[in-house]
Amino acid sequence: MDPLSPRVTSTTTNTKMFSPSIEAARLRKLQIVGILCGFGAGAWLGAAEAPTKLVKLGVSPLVVSLLMVVGVFLARWSVPALIRGTGQMRIDIRQAPHLIVWGILAGCLWAVANTLTIFAIRDIGLSIAFPLWNINSLLGIFWGYLLFNELRDAGKLRWLSVLGGALLMFAGATLLAIASSAQSPAAHPFRGIAAALAAGVLWGTMYVPYRKAYLTGMNPLSFIAFFTIGELGMMLTLAILYGGGPDALAHQLELAKPVLFWLMLGGFVWVIGDLFQQYAAKYIGISRGIPLSNTNQLWGLLWGILVFGELRGLSTSLYAQVIGGSLLMAAGAGAIALSSVTSKEHSRWKQAADREGQRYKVDAGYVEAGLSGNNQNVTGGELATRSSRTWLDYLLVIAATTIFIALAVLARAPNLSLNWPALIVLTVAMLIFLLVCGLALWRTTRFN
Repeated sequence: MDPLSPRVTSTTTNTKMFSPSIEAARLRKLQIVGILCGFGAGAWLGAAEAPTKLVKLGVSPLVVSLLMVVGVFLARWSVPALIRGTGQMRIDIRQAPHLIVWGILAGCLWAVANTLTIFAIRDIGLSIAFPLWNINSLLGIFWGYLLFNELRDAGKLRWLSVLGGALLMFAGATLLAIASSAQSPAAHPFRGIAAALAAGVLWGTMYVPYRKAYLTGMNPLSFIAFFTIGELGMMLTLAILYGGGPDALAHQLELAKPVLFWLMLGGFVWVIGDLFQQYAAKYIGISRGIPLSNTNQLWGLLWGILVFGELRGLSTSLYAQVIGGSLLMAAGAGAIALSSVTSKEHSRWKQAADREGQRYKVDAGYVEAGLSGNNQNVTGGELATRSSRTWLDYLLVIAATTIFIALAVLARAPNLSLNWPALIVLTVAMLIFLLVCGLALWRTTRFN
């Protein structure tokens, strides 16, 4: 029997411990995939915030966030249906139904955090707001260690890399906060700083459900579908409560009709980045995967300065502070991400996975298959290697595609000054990351 294949067990084996270890070669492959996905997440998450610049044209931050979430909703159901099929999602629900609640909770946290980022971008700009909300890395390290045995038995050198990286990130965030509050042309810099930091706290806490899901064996493509239920419900509630009621919200959406496509496209791009981030969290943990995906701060800096001309005409010292702060934070994230997982630490991960499986009575073979990145799932005592796509899968893909095409026809180019050569170069770079990460995931895990 293949040592990487999950054992077929009955529900009476839920308390059974996992096999001794994942082979060292397999573990290295999974870590490489996780690192690649972290970089890919940074590129796509950075680009996803570009449409939020429309808030500068007078579109309400609540409307911007709501429309992004609608785009997210369409993507988070159609992309999994295209890649894997909803049949595999039903298998995940049967094996770990408790994760539906955790996924919805994570979606609620994301919706509030995303709304706060819109306010932050309006008040202090994209290039400055990005690094500030990336304090979520620090919370990811904390929760990973406290709850999921990450960095346990990692060794002094890796601990030094993580702690040193955290200090660099804190220094970079401080430098950016000083720069934005002292010289930002925005009317409310402190309000923008507070919004960005609050978003970082919420996103950092959101990673707890992520890690619970992947230690239990849940596939990221299934988890994001549950995730979006909480996102859309919470965002719609916020938009109605704070937007003046249903009638006022409908009026604002009517006014925003020419830019509906761009905002929903931002949500779609975000899903691609978040999906890569999910795989990074799965295979290298939240204490490493989240800081690595937070290289989106550099992509945000590139989009803000090169494409939208932020900070144009301001002092050289301000440029130095913003770029220096971003580089410090990126260096810290790199030090954390490159602190590889040892076999001893991975054994502690398996202990945490065993605890989660026993707590929720999840089949041990299912949990082990997810932990090792195996493309087989356990269901009813049999192995399911694939699930044929049904009419529902094709309906989801066709519906999402039709909606985006219809909105693209109605769309109008926003009245923003753009550097088109820079925009094209950044878009091509994103597509390269998509191709490289997608191939790596397929060849190594078949998107498990």
